[in-house]
Amino acid sequence: MPSILSCLAHIRMWNKNTIVNKKILEITPYQPGKPIEEVKRQLGLQKVIKLASNENPLGPSPKAIRAIQKALAKINRYPEGSCFYLRQALSARLKVKPQNLIFGNGSDEIIDIIIKAFCEPEDEIVTSDVTFLEYKIIAWQNGRKVTTVPLKDFAYDLAKIKDILNPRTKVVFIANPNNPTGAYVARKEVEDFLKALPRRVVVVFDEAYLEFVDAKDFPLILRYVKEGRNVIILRTFSKIYGLAGLRIGYGIAKEEFIKYMERVRQPFNVNALAQEAAYAALDDTAFIRKSKAIVTRGKEYLCREFKKLGIKYIPSQANFILFCAPQDGLKVFQRLLTQGVIVRDMCQYGLNNFIRVTVGTKPENEKFIKALRKVL
Repeated sequence: MPSILSCLAHIRMWNKNTIVNKKILEITPYQPGKPIEEVKRQLGLQKVIKLASNENPLGPSPKAIRAIQKALAKINRYPEGSCFYLRQALSARLKVKPQNLIFGNGSDEIIDIIIKAFCEPEDEIVTSDVTFLEYKIIAWQNGRKVTTVPLKDFAYDLAKIKDILNPRTKVVFIANPNNPTGAYVARKEVEDFLKALPRRVVVVFDEAYLEFVDAKDFPLILRYVKEGRNVIILRTFSKIYGLAGLRIGYGIAKEEFIKYMERVRQPFNVNALAQEAAYAALDDTAFIRKSKAIVTRGKEYLCREFKKLGIKYIPSQANFILFCAPQDGLKVFQRLLTQGVIVRDMCQYGLNNFIRVTVGTKPENEKFIKALRKVL
């Protein structure tokens, strides 16, 4: 049997000779919610509902489906590289210049573009310790240092973030509402935070769940873009528009910032079907209203049921709810799988006793609660 010293020597030699970038060995990949078909195969189930990935339970916009069907015959052609028609439509909708917009293969790609465009190797990125994991993962993939700050009442602690900023801080990522907690930072907090911000710092506000927000004091970040501040807004067609499978998101920033980011963006990064679907979905106001109404009613129902069960939950401005399981969170997650209900355990976020559940349709919400009662 080889000795420990010989094993260590072998590992050192392997590390020395390996062709892979050793930095990637330190990265824990993002773990998405389990797919429905995988759970069916593994557990031999016929009916499974997925309430794990904050998707739209209604499916995609009907207008988007028709647009995709119409565009199918043209997919032998490369897509419009600048997303011209979608850019024009969004520009008019948001009352910004077309030059204030950038499009990506989901918001994830735009996060990568931002880091590449604004961060030197020695620069640091700041975010929360419990938030959308891709901020940290993509920063690490780019070899950038990440400093995190604990949440305050399950939302970003902007005062604490401001206190730790230093000459090397370059980008701050703020998810508002925060994922996975659903909590938000209010307008006054954001105003105070931005007032004393160093000029070299870029603040990214990720508003993936903006369309579900009904808080009266939610900050209007678009105003700061129009004022020419060092802010970038991230938004997506994955949530309320129901286009998660097509991967399309966009950023809003002052023209100078967009020019820098366009230098990094890959050509043809947004596929043709995604562009057509997003253009059509943007105008489907009836579908958007219906989607928000279902989420609003669903959250009210789930919160009532959690109270009956004596379960603590975090009030949410998004289309999901984070709750504290009265038993081990991972075990509850696994037991729910056996009942054909996929939710999201929070172990990767360091919230071991918490579970995040996406608001579904009325039958899906009821099935989840019935399964939860059973496994508890």
